[in-house]
Amino acid sequence: MVSLSRRTLLKSAAGLGGAYGLGLGAASLFGGPASAENAVHLEARLTDALLDGQHLTRGVMSYGMAGSPDTAMPPTLRLRRGAPFNARITNRLDEPTTIHWHGLRIDNRMDGVPFLTQPYVYTGDTFDYSFTPPDAGTFWYHPHCNTLTQMGRGMTGLLIVEDPKDPVFDAEIALNLRDWRLGGDGQFIEQFKPRDAARNGTFGTVRGANWQLEPAFDAPSGGLVRVRIADTDVTRLYQLTLSGAQALIVALDGQPLPTPLALETSVIGPGQRLDLVLRMPESEGEVVTLTDTRPSTAKTVATFRSVGANRKRSLGDVPPLAENPFEKPDLASAEEIPLVLSATAENAARDSICGTLGYSFWAINKVPWPGDVPDPSAPLAEMKRGKSYVFNLINNTPHLHPIHLHGMNFQVVSSSARPVSPLISDTYLVAPDEKVQLALVADNPGDWVLHCHIIEHQKTGMTSYVRVV
Repeated sequence: MVSLSRRTLLKSAAGLGGAYGLGLGAASLFGGPASAENAVHLEARLTDALLDGQHLTRGVMSYGMAGSPDTAMPPTLRLRRGAPFNARITNRLDEPTTIHWHGLRIDNRMDGVPFLTQPYVYTGDTFDYSFTPPDAGTFWYHPHCNTLTQMGRGMTGLLIVEDPKDPVFDAEIALNLRDWRLGGDGQFIEQFKPRDAARNGTFGTVRGANWQLEPAFDAPSGGLVRVRIADTDVTRLYQLTLSGAQALIVALDGQPLPTPLALETSVIGPGQRLDLVLRMPESEGEVVTLTDTRPSTAKTVATFRSVGANRKRSLGDVPPLAENPFEKPDLASAEEIPLVLSATAENAARDSICGTLGYSFWAINKVPWPGDVPDPSAPLAEMKRGKSYVFNLINNTPHLHPIHLHGMNFQVVSSSARPVSPLISDTYLVAPDEKVQLALVADNPGDWVLHCHIIEHQKTGMTSYVRVV
């Protein structure tokens, strides 16, 4: 769940871009049910990109459409809710990789986690993903192999699932928020520092959106603009505010809010998403600024400039988005599962084809994840399909952790730290010393990873999985 200001929570209690059919001419390439217009052929590849506005950074890792020239930033993929989708990945890197479709409730075999759900995709090999997204919203895709390096060097792309029942807005802008660890010459430096990995994580040196510094967008004057925001960074939390206009929050982590909320301040952690509807100023040339105020020095994320005739739209015209399907847990019969986050110095990480940081700083239920290996730890719990469960999540650390569950959604029940609404999500930003209850129905069979999405924490032990049978 995205963290909102207390005032906003109390109130709740009363790219441009992307296209269908990119890069393919025939669905038979994958042998699946999808038509040509909802099948893509992605390549994982190396490229160069202008990331700091001054130097061409070499050794960037990214996704591109097979047969198309480099576009640096991974393409924004657009899917339709309920429509079959196929994606082939061809690996042009010099190391194995996979694709995880972050936030999508799909077949376990398509989840992209080495050993648990699929084999590695080695250099020169391909893997075919095929699924039908049941939920509409803002999601993203990234590797689940050597994640700190591959994601840290660029392999994070936006994925938007559209619903024909959604309201029509005057424009849509998608923002992929992330930073980069670059030296003064614009080249990559060490991705992490051990002392920082054992705390909040190692921050980047260059902050941007859509692989640009402070990108500027034009939008219709007086119009309603849907702004889809995803924090795809490996470390950074964003505390977002807006100046020059008003906006409503209409969805969190891909899930529509029952009633849109006025945006005041919203904190999102790595892996989380925030959908806004921005009402642009009426006069041409007026500028709206989206700002990150965390941790102390404010930084412009993006700006939006009014253009054209006044559309004279109102935020009062914005209805709730269409709900996604969610089976409500039966709290009276739910089985409780402890989920304790802690620091550790036990069980050093093991070598893995998918890379290791060589340290063990974190644990879930006192067990640090050994790494992407054929014999991982036993599951946190074995859950029966169709049964209700409650995760009793306790954060015994002085740090924030965005805890992400693959393959299923949960509902927030209670928190010791703040008032909560019964929102649905796949990620919860748990505060230091917070105790929270997350309820769900085990409705998707398979082994599902649960981990902190600060990737240094994930790679140094704060990872596990649950099994649904």
